[in-house]
Amino acid sequence: MKTTPDVQRPRPGADILRTALRRNAGAVVRGTVLMGLYQAGETAFPIALGLIVEHTMRDRSLGSLGLSIASLAVIITTVSLSWRFGMRVLQKANTTEAHHWRVRVAACGLQPVPRDAGLKSGEVLTIATEDADQTADIVEVVPLLVSSLVAVVVASVALALADIRLGLLVVVGTVAILSVLSVMSRRIGASTREQQARVARAGAKVADLISGLRPLHGFGGNHAAFLSYRKVSTEARRQAITVAKVNGVYAGTALALNAVLAAAVTLTAGWLAYGGSVTIGELVMAVGLAQFIMEPLKMFSEMPKYVMMARASAERMALVLAAPPVTAPGRDSPAPGGDLEVDGVSYGSLRELTFRVRAGEFVAVAPYQPRAAADLASVLAANVPPRTYGGVVRVSGREMAELSVEALREHMLVNPYDAEIFAGSLRTNIDPSGTSRTVPEAVEASLLTDVVALHREGLDHGVRDRGANLSGGQRQRLSLARALAADSDVLVLHDPTTAVDAVTEQLIARNIAKLRKGRTTVVITSSPALLDAADRVLVLDDGAVTADDTHRHLLASDEDYCRAVAR
Repeated sequence: MKTTPDVQRPRPGADILRTALRRNAGAVVRGTVLMGLYQAGETAFPIALGLIVEHTMRDRSLGSLGLSIASLAVIITTVSLSWRFGMRVLQKANTTEAHHWRVRVAACGLQPVPRDAGLKSGEVLTIATEDADQTADIVEVVPLLVSSLVAVVVASVALALADIRLGLLVVVGTVAILSVLSVMSRRIGASTREQQARVARAGAKVADLISGLRPLHGFGGNHAAFLSYRKVSTEARRQAITVAKVNGVYAGTALALNAVLAAAVTLTAGWLAYGGSVTIGELVMAVGLAQFIMEPLKMFSEMPKYVMMARASAERMALVLAAPPVTAPGRDSPAPGGDLEVDGVSYGSLRELTFRVRAGEFVAVAPYQPRAAADLASVLAANVPPRTYGGVVRVSGREMAELSVEALREHMLVNPYDAEIFAGSLRTNIDPSGTSRTVPEAVEASLLTDVVALHREGLDHGVRDRGANLSGGQRQRLSLARALAADSDVLVLHDPTTAVDAVTEQLIARNIAKLRKGRTTVVITSSPALLDAADRVLVLDDGAVTADDTHRHLLASDEDYCRAVAR
């Protein structure tokens, strides 16, 4: 089976950086030329001043003065325009590339990945934002590095033409500075990778705390959870301080070494001028270049640091991009209105589970062990790859492994007991795509009508993130309304009424049976109301079906069943 290379083939950080550069080759070339022209113009300014002084001392005419002013005006204009348009090209490419990687990482994050990949939602979020931005910086770093090198080369040649010793001093000094800073940049790369990992872990911890805040409050575990987050965040803060210190030492060392080189060039030029080896004009040029060269040298010496940071971020992005999807989906589509068959499935607590739900049937699965319910829901939702469990699941006669994820989701909806509620409105939560034709019926069947009637805005009433302004029962009914509004051929509900009272539960059970009449429906539950509304009940004990009958017959004939579901 073919796979998508960019997603499933391992991509080291260096490969990601090369991809970014290749994709923006045109912008990188244009930016390099413009920024090289900018640096050459900056370098030409002190050279021009030296030549003007030299020429003026021999020819003091107004014509020479006008030519000198015109030359300086051309250089200044070139510097200004090349900087403006060069940075515009590079920053546009940088922003576009960062957006591309954010989308790629987010797309991979939305696909389920194996649990052993070691990635959490908070980490993926950090990688999709900070790391994507820092990786895209390579598009800007390379042209700036090349343009800085151009400035150093031009300055070295100009000084060598005045006196070979000045040119050699710049070359040797530059090599020495870069040698020292390259060693320090490796430390920055290692520290940055550790900082990014700790920040990502802190982000993952925040995501876990937000999703579990309500149950934590329920059993008093919030204090221990906050202490756990404090520990993780403290580690991230300490590492951030370490990185800041290393960066500070790096910047200070680079500035000091550049200043030493500039001073050495200035003193050497003065000594040569005193001895008559260079002219006054060449001395002016050398002093000007010694002052100017600090900027490109500073930029040139800082580039390895940014390259290491981009490399560290690219390596972290590779963790997401190389993580294989939880399934390798097929390309087929199930036939409409088909049945659901579980044939010899062994996974987790399930032991060769076998049953069949005919098309249009309403079947309830009564698990004696909650773990079995969760495992069954995971298998049906395609949250576990078919290769990791025994047996097969068939939808409309086709094995689930042969179906594309999109086609499977359209045909069969598995609504989890802890379905997410999103910030927006009641309407956008029930019908996110805005295409459902059964929203009123779904609202009525889930008994969400009281919530709608309670607010003046009706279905347009605002819902906060994770349904913070709704009660547990309201959130559960909202999730149920969304599942019913999807009107899928096969609907699987996992404990859809655990947070509502018995009377409401009875009404919802009847409404589901009525609304889904003629459509295949499976409810994994121990609710007597839902069990009674089903056409038949499959008793799931120790991972296998031990009974298949109506709810009332099972109550009358099976004591274990009666004890398990009676309330």
